[in-house]
Amino acid sequence: MGTQRGPAKSLVRAALLVAALAVSALRAGAQVPTTVNDSGPRFRPDGFMAEAYGRLVGYPHCKQLEYIDDKRCRVGAFSHFDTLFPARTIAPAREASKFGRAAHEPDLRYSFAGKEWTIDDYLNRFPITGLLIAKGDTILVERYQYGRNDGHRMTSFSMAKTIVGLLVGVAISEGAIRSIDDRAETYVPGLAGTEYGLAPIKALLQMRSGVHFNEDYTDGTSDIYTLGRGVLEQGAGSLATVKRFNSRRAAPGEVFSYSSAETVVLGLVLASATGRTVADYASEKIWQRIGTEAAASWIIDATGQEIAFAYVNAVLRDWARLGLMLAHDGSWSGRSVVPAAWLAESRKNSGETLSPLLRYGYQIWLSADLKRYALRGLRGQWVLVDPETKLVMVQTSLSNDGLQDDEMATMWTAARAQLQ
Repeated sequence: MGTQRGPAKSLVRAALLVAALAVSALRAGAQVPTTVNDSGPRFRPDGFMAEAYGRLVGYPHCKQLEYIDDKRCRVGAFSHFDTLFPARTIAPAREASKFGRAAHEPDLRYSFAGKEWTIDDYLNRFPITGLLIAKGDTILVERYQYGRNDGHRMTSFSMAKTIVGLLVGVAISEGAIRSIDDRAETYVPGLAGTEYGLAPIKALLQMRSGVHFNEDYTDGTSDIYTLGRGVLEQGAGSLATVKRFNSRRAAPGEVFSYSSAETVVLGLVLASATGRTVADYASEKIWQRIGTEAAASWIIDATGQEIAFAYVNAVLRDWARLGLMLAHDGSWSGRSVVPAAWLAESRKNSGETLSPLLRYGYQIWLSADLKRYALRGLRGQWVLVDPETKLVMVQTSLSNDGLQDDEMATMWTAARAQLQ
């Protein structure tokens, strides 16, 4: 489902947990990669606490949402999500764009909680399935754990929201959506008279619709679970499910409140305005134009509508291509994919969030100084983008906490400084 995190945890707490995790990693026996190739991807069959994540039973896919409560299902589920639920293909480019590769991985080091760490240290202590760092058109680091490889389609969770936001920008530029000041009901008659129908598209892009929605992942009765089960398991479909949330807490544009339901509405707007499925529109307008190498997929509901707030499944190098397009101001090989003006408007109209380190634009996270982008998904899925250095880092993960996020952010800061 979606993602929501509070402010970063303190370094005092981090220091204590780092020590404990270092010991746990050694006990888990997850230190030595079995395949090392300095000029290509590196693979290993295990990872941090691999047995708890299902190594002894072959990393099973399990069924539907069983991965929520059973960690043994997560490796298989997060790399085969389009076998758990119906999905629509996002066709790749006819010819993939080429990546160069560094002859050797950079010796990236970073300081955290009073110690110096390496990429190996990070991968040994957290449940990371994939990590890729690219600069320009060159891959510097590409690692896979828990038996995953570069052919697995890794699921996005809420990173999909950014794709929706980018597609809205494209639809605006093409005139399919006339204005972000239009109400959602202008394009989706089924929302007429509802609170989401009355919300302007701009407020939905900013997570400021003012409609009450509780995105609490610690409460199985919260709105996000109602939404997720409605579109994934109960056959209600996106439109019928989102109409259940119909009470207002504030006027549109006033209050930031992270809500996956906002993106569901935007997905409905996109499909209606363009007359296309969201996956087909994404394929033509983004996926093929950035030279993707593999078919991706997007989970659909019982009505055939893409579940817009999550569940795009793609290989790591194609997630990196998406990030590199953002790093080049919306262009790929000199050709505009997403209008640069749309990205500039997103930065200009971004607002404060629950974290002082992050702002929120048009369905995309931004650094506080508005210089960097982040696609962010539940349980530690990230695409981090630095346009200044043309550096991108992609991470897929099985779980995360404040410590992992804090350390990853520190590693990213070090990478930007050392890999200029």
